[in-house]
This record gives sequence, structure tokens and C-alpha cells, in this order.
Amino acid sequence: MAEGSDNEKTEEPTQRKLEDAHEKGDTFKSQEVSTWFAMAAATLVVGVLATSSARSLTGTLAGLFEHAGDIRLDQGRSVALWVEIGRAVALACGLPILLLLVAGIAGHVIQHRPVFSTEPLKPKFSKISPMAGAKRLFSAEAVVNFVKGIAKIGVIGVAMFVVLWPQRDRLDEMVTGDPATVLGLTRGLSLRMLGTVLAILAVIAGLDYLWQRQRWMKRQRMSIEEIKEEHKQQEGDPHVKAKVRQLRFERSRKRMMAEVPKATVVVTNPTHFAVALRYEPGMQAPVCVAKGVDVTALRIRRIAEESAVPIVENPPLARLLYAAVELDAMIPAEHYRVVAEVIGYVMNLKRRGGWRAR
Repeated sequence: MAEGSDNEKTEEPTQRKLEDAHEKGDTFKSQEVSTWFAMAAATLVVGVLATSSARSLTGTLAGLFEHAGDIRLDQGRSVALWVEIGRAVALACGLPILLLLVAGIAGHVIQHRPVFSTEPLKPKFSKISPMAGAKRLFSAEAVVNFVKGIAKIGVIGVAMFVVLWPQRDRLDEMVTGDPATVLGLTRGLSLRMLGTVLAILAVIAGLDYLWQRQRWMKRQRMSIEEIKEEHKQQEGDPHVKAKVRQLRFERSRKRMMAEVPKATVVVTNPTHFAVALRYEPGMQAPVCVAKGVDVTALRIRRIAEESAVPIVENPPLARLLYAAVELDAMIPAEHYRVVAEVIGYVMNLKRRGGWRAR
């Protein structure tokens, strides 16, 4: 079995996987939902706006026809006439067209947030490959869409028959009636048909949306290896993180060891603990510039010896300072007195020409 095959992708997609697919333009969309919104807008136009729009346009055109003999068709008047006709048509049709446009956009936006991606525009051999095209043409999805289309036509056809058959006697009025009667009858029958179609499409759109979403989620499934790889990318490879921590520790220790020659005194245990303190006149309190245990403590002591930094062996104080003082921090106020005694002791040794005591 090939690595990464569909049979191996048994895990639900992570949120990052879904976001990446969306950014690449790979989203699910039910055309039936978009169709329902378009039909809903058409129903609203017929039921609410059609009458007022027709009256507005009829009033303008009727006036033009009534005074057709008085209209001068010279160059200036001809342009003004067409402008007036265009304005009347725009006022009558502008709002219905705008409503249909908004409905078309809403049918897409309601299914997923807007996405702007050039990924679908990139040339792919599969889009022009006859073999790939044949596979898409005879795929399970194509068969399902064909059956769905036939079923939709059949259901809507039966519903239309049920709605129109009781009104068959009134259809003669559409031939013999006056225009106003015909328009009213047409509007009433259209609203009944559109309402019926709208109700049926609502059910179809809901089912198709769930099906399209389920297919898309299945297509986004991940294998266990893909989830592990994504986790590594998000959290970082444990081996790399360990290496980074080690490098940071080494750099921090090097910086710390570089501060030992600047220390005023090193308090030791004598070999298990070592704390280097620096104090200069004007400082509020001594600062811990280096500390360590075992191997690090021995190295601090060796550097102190090489740099002629006084070393004071005081096991209780060394353990206390190691536990209580952070690196590059001043010693706590409760330790001022004992540390001051050690630093004073070191100062006296320096004045007498000695610097080391045990």
C-alpha cells in the first residue's frame, strides 16, 4: 500500500489542516444552497417588487407611446429620449437585479468565509489530461450528481403538477383575458410554483450541504504520520528542541563563567557548591554573578583561582546562597549581614596582602 493513501487516512483533520485547505481555496460548496438563495430572491422579486417595478416602467412607456407623434427625433432629443428610457428601466429593474446579485453572493458566503487564493488558478496536468477527465466523468461523484439531478427534476415536476392541475380551468383566462387579468393570474400561479419549488429546494439544499461537507471532511482526513508531522512542526522536533536547550545552556554557562574573574569573592562548600558574588562601592547589595554545583562548582573555583579571586569556604552560607539567590540578582536583605562579614573579611585580607582563606 502506498504511503499516504486514502486507506491510511483514518484520522479526523486538525484545525490547522482545515485552515491550510481553506487558504489554498480547497473548500466545500453546495450548488443547491446557492440555487435556493437565487430562487428565494426570485420569489421575493415576483411577490414584492414585480408589481411596483412593472407599474413604474409601464407608466413611463405608456406616456411615451401616447405622445409618440409629438416626440421630435432630432439628435439632441433622441439622446434625451434614450436617457429617459434607460433611467426608467434602471429604476424598475435595478433593485430586483441588486437583490438577485446579493442572493447569489450570500449563497456562497453563508457556506464558508470568503477566500482569496491563486492555488486553483495554477496549471495542473490533471485538468487537461483525458484520462483524468474520463475518471471524473465516470466517477462516483458524477453518478451521484446525475442521479441527484434526475431525482430533483422528478420531484419538482410532480410538485408542479400537483400545484397546477387544480388550476387547469383558469389557464384559459391566460388566452382570452385582458392583460391585467393575465398578469394577475400569472403572478399568482408563479408565486405558488416558486413557493413549492422553494420548499422542495430547501430540503434538497440542506441534505446536499451535509453531503458535500461530509465528503470534504473525508477528503481532508489525515494519516497518523501526518498528524505526528504536523505536531512536530507546531511544537518543534523534540531532538531539535533538546539541542536548542543544550546550546542555550552552554551559552549561558559561558557567559556566567566569563563573569567569575570579575567577582569579589567566591563562597564554596568547598566542592559541591560555589557562589560568586560581586560588590563595588555604591552598589545597593552584592550581586550573584555565577553559581553551580558539583562539576560547575569546581570549574567556578578553578577559574577563581586562576583569576586571583578570593575563595571563602563556608558550607552553610554557600548552600544558603545557592538556594536563595538567582543569577544576576542581588542577595536578599535577610542575608546582608552574613555576606557583609564575608566581604569585609576578604577586604581585610586584601589590605594585609592575602586573599585566600579556608
